[in-house]
Amino acid sequence: MPSNTTAPPGKKTAKKKGRRARLFLLVLVLALVAGIGFGGYWGVSTVRASFPQTAGEIRLDSLSADVEVKRDANGVPQIYADNETDLFRAQGYVQAQDRFYEMDVRRHVTAGRLSEMFGESQVETDSFLRTLGWRRVAQQEYDTVLSAETKKYLKAYAEGVNAYLKDRAPKDISVEYAALSFTNDYTIEPWTPVDSVAWLKAMAWDLRGNMQDEIDRSLMTSRMSASQIKQLYPEYPYALHQPILDKGAVDETTGKFDPAADAGEGDGATTGDTPGAGPGGSGSGSSGGSGVDAQLGALSEVLDGIPALLGPNGNGIGSNSWVVAGEKTTSGKPLLANDPHLSPQLPSLWYQMGLHCRSVSATCRYDVAGYTFSGMPGVIIGHNDKIAWGLTNLGADVTDLYLEKIGPDGYLVDGKTKPFTSREEVIKVAGGEDRKITVRSTERGPLVSDRSSELETVGQKAPVGNAAPDRGTGYGVSLQWTALQPGKSMDAIFALDRAKDFTTFRAAARNFEVPSQNLIYADTEGHIGYQSPGKIPQRTKGDGALPAPGWDSTYKWKGYIPFEQLPYEFDPARGYIVTANQAVIDQKSYPDLLTKDWGYGSRSQRINDLIESKTKDGGKISPDDMRTMQTDNRSEIATLLNPLLLKVDISDPYVREAQKLLEGWDYTQEPDSAAAAYFNAVWRNVLKLAFGDKLPKELRAEGDCINVLPAEATGPVDEQNKLVRECGERDADSAQPDGGDRWYEVVRPLLKQEKSEWWTTPGNRMDAATETRDQLLARAMKDARWELTAKLGKDISTWSWGRLHQLTLKNQTLGTAGPGAVQQLLNRGPWNLGGGEAAVDATGWNAAGGYEVIWVPSMRMVVNVGDWDKSRWVNLTGASGHAFHTNYTDQTDTWAKGELYDWAFGKAAVDAAAKDTLVLKS
Repeated sequence: MPSNTTAPPGKKTAKKKGRRARLFLLVLVLALVAGIGFGGYWGVSTVRASFPQTAGEIRLDSLSADVEVKRDANGVPQIYADNETDLFRAQGYVQAQDRFYEMDVRRHVTAGRLSEMFGESQVETDSFLRTLGWRRVAQQEYDTVLSAETKKYLKAYAEGVNAYLKDRAPKDISVEYAALSFTNDYTIEPWTPVDSVAWLKAMAWDLRGNMQDEIDRSLMTSRMSASQIKQLYPEYPYALHQPILDKGAVDETTGKFDPAADAGEGDGATTGDTPGAGPGGSGSGSSGGSGVDAQLGALSEVLDGIPALLGPNGNGIGSNSWVVAGEKTTSGKPLLANDPHLSPQLPSLWYQMGLHCRSVSATCRYDVAGYTFSGMPGVIIGHNDKIAWGLTNLGADVTDLYLEKIGPDGYLVDGKTKPFTSREEVIKVAGGEDRKITVRSTERGPLVSDRSSELETVGQKAPVGNAAPDRGTGYGVSLQWTALQPGKSMDAIFALDRAKDFTTFRAAARNFEVPSQNLIYADTEGHIGYQSPGKIPQRTKGDGALPAPGWDSTYKWKGYIPFEQLPYEFDPARGYIVTANQAVIDQKSYPDLLTKDWGYGSRSQRINDLIESKTKDGGKISPDDMRTMQTDNRSEIATLLNPLLLKVDISDPYVREAQKLLEGWDYTQEPDSAAAAYFNAVWRNVLKLAFGDKLPKELRAEGDCINVLPAEATGPVDEQNKLVRECGERDADSAQPDGGDRWYEVVRPLLKQEKSEWWTTPGNRMDAATETRDQLLARAMKDARWELTAKLGKDISTWSWGRLHQLTLKNQTLGTAGPGAVQQLLNRGPWNLGGGEAAVDATGWNAAGGYEVIWVPSMRMVVNVGDWDKSRWVNLTGASGHAFHTNYTDQTDTWAKGELYDWAFGKAAVDAAAKDTLVLKS
């Protein structure tokens, strides 16, 4: 999976920074400590100089009329203007006030220019992002496909940003620039419209679909049979977890998809590629052998090093959204909830604000509020005066990797050599020499394998057998991805913001091409709906499950699913719609393949069950019920596994003491729950024992030690801890799954089998071999007991899930890799959290690495449609990106408790909530 780092200083394995970088960090520490701790002039003036002016007046020459900016106690701005261009100019100015450093880092990420800010450590990341060419595609979008109106808004936004930057020294914009001044002569450039467009490519990257699954399945073929791989990638459990649409089929008369028709029972599409076949399912019986495995393994490592700008990309993560019709609510109007699950970032990825025309008319059409991204005009998720909407990731398969037979003159297609399209990129490096790279592309996309020295040579020795007997000098790997083609998603955002009904909502969704999302809808007339937008490929051959043979043109994309055939729903009879990354529709009843790699539906089914439970016998759902559902933390895997754990005969008194914690447990994962702590440790150890050592070495992730103490180890806790610490060398080459809800479906049928190849493990000097389910469960319970002894202490009465499951908010540059003193100054936390993997309250953790919270509900909102001022919301951190500002993390405690703030929307409510008013003078 991609790393959880959103921005520099780069990969954990990067070389240590040079003397100059260490000097600048040392100076920063001393300056901040001196300034904040002792009131020294340099520190205090530098830290406070960048705080925004939020009251009084400021002149902006580019405005045509005065604009008001009203901020509440949390610093959330509501902007009032007389015309649309002034509205977006002011949005650019205000976001730059609060978040420009974040915006600047983001545009350097999307342009592959991090090395200009942070030096040598970012060259590899920049090289890969230049190869993808996000910025180039964004420029093409701006030049050729976006509407004139959208470009007008983007220009106005950029004018607002640049008005803020004008005549300001870098240190007066953000304290981080003061730090950068010690290492290089970095100069802030003016903001451009394309800087805003490029961020959509970053958004698409982490929501790109199944690229990692393609690689992993291919690597598995080196060590595992087709039946084993099928077990590890089970089909979606339609019988257990209902898809978003419970109806839908192809109309036999028209041949088109009809969402009103009854859907048949099915088990997913099975055409095309199958695990264990050759590249692209060609039936060669080989995925290319050890050479190609090494190549794909190296590509996986490269992908891991690329910033996960929105969060980890894996099974079990995603987002929740659901909408309930007025007939089932206490208000008599629809209620809509949304909480996207993304990487914890400081500042939060989201920025709350309102954009209001003082008088809504044909020439000034915006009256909208919600969540947007710093650096982008408009609102991404929220509501206007007529409709509300939310987003979750659809997970459509919009990426395909192709193995390419390459030679000195190009790449092979249908027996003919085609020349690469090539370009040279120059990477400027702060404090170092420029680097030049050559980017080569096939007709499908860039040759991503060029970005690794191992990948450049491994194809030359690949034993490809019948798959490519005339491979030339070897294999390459190219990437075809919908986001690398110019699109109109930026047009869609503005159209969503001003949509007034389901017809205009769907018209806006038509252009929401990348990333493909689940869009839910509600309006003041009482209607609810769903639309699945996106540019989703139709394949001539294959199903995208494995890398395809680029030398065979029959594996090309033949087009995209027409928007008219994408699933949608309007006012369903059941009275609610739930999207949480589950299957959109039973693939058996749908003519096109959306993906074979859905989320597996644990969260969505829990939400469905909660709604059904609350509304049975005429019950009604209140806004507070919606909030409570967002914080539901019940563990589905516990409902399956815990009863079996309680039946295992445990003789060791220390392990038996821990086992008793599970007696009477209700499967909720509260922060103070000792049972949740122990169960999750047991689950982690079950995964490691059953699957970890059976996976190919290319898929193995180094984790902390979790399986060490012999049953007879009953000495003092210090001795036990010493034994635990000494196991690091033993576990250095161990691996285990990430623990997402795909693994729930892997384990579900196995739990019914007393014997299985997956339950067998070898013995060692500490443990006997296991041959049965109960033997492995007993070993996992013992290992979990001693793991938690090391982490939480011998006394189980002191154990709690929150002590294991902690969230630390990290400043996304210096806070991720700087010295500890810097991190203490810029980072915040930890918070002890409840929730967990694939729960509705999805405070996710990766079983391969420990229990630390690595993705979160990045915001929460509950929209009371029509009575907008009774809507509620919260952000993960706060409005400000300035460390030490009052609004830096002022919302986090409220967020951690699962509570929400009032969300003022109407003018009277905004005025009542306003603590500061700034007038931007024309």
